[in-house]
Amino acid sequence: MKYSRVLIKLSGEALAGDKSFGIDPEAIGQFGREIADVAASGLQLALVIGGGNIFRGMAASAKGMERAQADYMGMLATVMNALAVQDALEKLDCQTRVMTAFRMSEVAEPYIRRRAIRHLEKGRVVICAAGTGNPYFTTDSAATLRAMELKCEAIFKATKVDGVYDKDPAKFGDATKYADVTFSEVLQKRLGVMDSTAISMARDNELPIVVFNLFKEGNIRRVAHGETVGTIVQGG
Repeated sequence: MKYSRVLIKLSGEALAGDKSFGIDPEAIGQFGREIADVAASGLQLALVIGGGNIFRGMAASAKGMERAQADYMGMLATVMNALAVQDALEKLDCQTRVMTAFRMSEVAEPYIRRRAIRHLEKGRVVICAAGTGNPYFTTDSAATLRAMELKCEAIFKATKVDGVYDKDPAKFGDATKYADVTFSEVLQKRLGVMDSTAISMARDNELPIVVFNLFKEGNIRRVAHGETVGTIVQGG
């Protein structure tokens, strides 16, 4: 494979499948099979999963809830998603560990960088939950932070679209897809790959981000092998 260790960033909405809310077992099952397949091939995998299918802190804050409180609730939503993905993976005989940014010792391990690296070396999929453990930071920022801490070679941003476009392809029929784009272009054009903090961290640490369609069967394996799938964000 082109990569030996990567972090997959998955939106919470992807776990909802065709639903607008909650967790769709069929969607998680499909994702789980893809993950188990590449993990069995030797690719070391860390995951960061959003919580937007259950609770979105920024949306609640906009409606009057205190921002820090809303963000903590969003972090708890990511733990629920992490446990659901863990269940799906372990049903496929894929060993996992859920590690949370704040202590929830009855259901998960605390995130300790050296321990997480050891799990990866042993072939376990590490699911990093509860964001960074701090309010005002998104799971995009958590994904970039964990990828750097765990010495991942790239972030795989698995989404519902097949790459990065100059405008929303769901709204504009003439939207143009990028095969590759620089971090600076993403920030300047506000292309919405990840939030600006996450993109800036990735740029400063030369950490490439590959954006691709999660729901096309075999895409994770193709990206791991270095095939041209989706859009790669790197350089500048």
